[in-house]
Amino acid sequence: MSEISCPICTVDDVLEHPDKYECMTCGHEWERVVEEPVEEERVVKDAYGNVLQSGDIVQMIKDKKLKGTSKVLKSGMKSKPIRIVDGDHEIDCKMDGMSIALKAEFVKKVQP
Repeated sequence: MSEISCPICTVDDVLEHPDKYECMTCGHEWERVVEEPVEEERVVKDAYGNVLQSGDIVQMIKDKKLKGTSKVLKSGMKSKPIRIVDGDHEIDCKMDGMSIALKAEFVKKVQP
């Protein structure tokens, strides 16, 4: 049986339709309340635990070779303002004139 009971006759003999419920005993129909999932805001933290937001400037904490190129992002290199994105690489930014995607664990937030 259903966990839902009729608000009129309180019997739990209820039919579930895609957009409504219907009591099989008294025939009462009522709208189905759809709970929308609460979307949690993503929190991205740098290597030292500082919360990063879009528009922050970050600095590399260790040398990283860029895949597919011969370039290396040196420790201490600063970015232009960043953008927080979804995916396995949390940060989109420009460094040394190139658009790159970084993981937050390789950068630290530069304090203004």
